[in-house]
Amino acid sequence: MEKTSDYIIKTIAPIFNRKGYVGTSLSDLTKATNLTKGALYCNFKNKEELAIASFKWNIKKMLFPLQNLLVKQSGSIEKLLTITGYYRNYYEIMMEIGGCPILKVNSDTKDNNEALYNFARQVAKRMLDDLEEIISKGKERNEISQNIDAGEYARNIYSMIEGSAFMSATHEDPVFVSDMMNHIDSLIRDKIRISTNLDVRTVGRSRTI
Repeated sequence: MEKTSDYIIKTIAPIFNRKGYVGTSLSDLTKATNLTKGALYCNFKNKEELAIASFKWNIKKMLFPLQNLLVKQSGSIEKLLTITGYYRNYYEIMMEIGGCPILKVNSDTKDNNEALYNFARQVAKRMLDDLEEIISKGKERNEISQNIDAGEYARNIYSMIEGSAFMSATHEDPVFVSDMMNHIDSLIRDKIRISTNLDVRTVGRSRTI
């Protein structure tokens, strides 16, 4: 049987993501869950705790499928291609929960909820660090050119991913994400990897889910 707290978060997480911390009212939450204010606050002490738990749920829904794909890959180039393959379908994933959680929370809470804003920044920083580690390990294994600055390329790739997600959400069109993933694949093929017979475009697109 599903725990009440799990039911609450699964139900309200998309609402927080769509409407934001400020825009989500208590009546939105009680209506969606069919629970009273007392029942909500019996499981969570306040709105901020509900919002943070909701953000964690949305991040889990967004990132766990990608993490499950990445652990199956051993090489750094394959991992990078797995990332672009996953993000080709990211528009559908983020629209299901009302947008990209990191973008939504960062823009919504910067000036009104320091705890939630800082938590979102930590998640974004961890994603950036993971990307830099993939590139650094590729250099160690002679898969990636030694003249590549892992930090710089990680920042560029992550910015391109998040920027294209923002544009796709804004224009309600997945083409911004898919075009950018093609561009990143070209970057991997022409700048990042050490030349092999590997067809980056074919491998990258085979990683979609």
